Amino acid sequence: MLLVFTKFLIPKGFRGLTIYPFVFIRHKSDKKNAIFINHEKIHLRQQLEMLIIPFFIWYFLEFVFRLLQYKNFDRAYLNISFEREAYTKESDLSYLNKKPFFSFLNFILVKTKK
Repeated sequence: MLLVFTKFLIPKGFRGLTIYPFVFIRHKSDKKNAIFINHEKIHLRQQLEMLIIPFFIWYFLEFVFRLLQYKNFDRAYLNISFEREAYTKESDLSYLNKKPFFSFLNFILVKTKK
């Protein structure tokens, strides 16, 4: 994982962006935030499992589907299966040691509370 600090590549309202093998971080203080870093590491693993390019295709298509479903940008983003997995497991700092392959599939039908 290569951490890159930038305020310009990260969309407004977001703290980080992961594009294998880079994690772009808006605030240097997040480098020490174990939960935030774990969230981004989960995305790195998801990208590797999906062989990187298919990850981004799936992510985009699922976002479009969720946007049509919820008609709300934030709800659509939070309901992408990759995000559901990352947000649900980000506090479990040992999750990546036991993460099942393609475990994001378990989060496709789960709805967020928002």
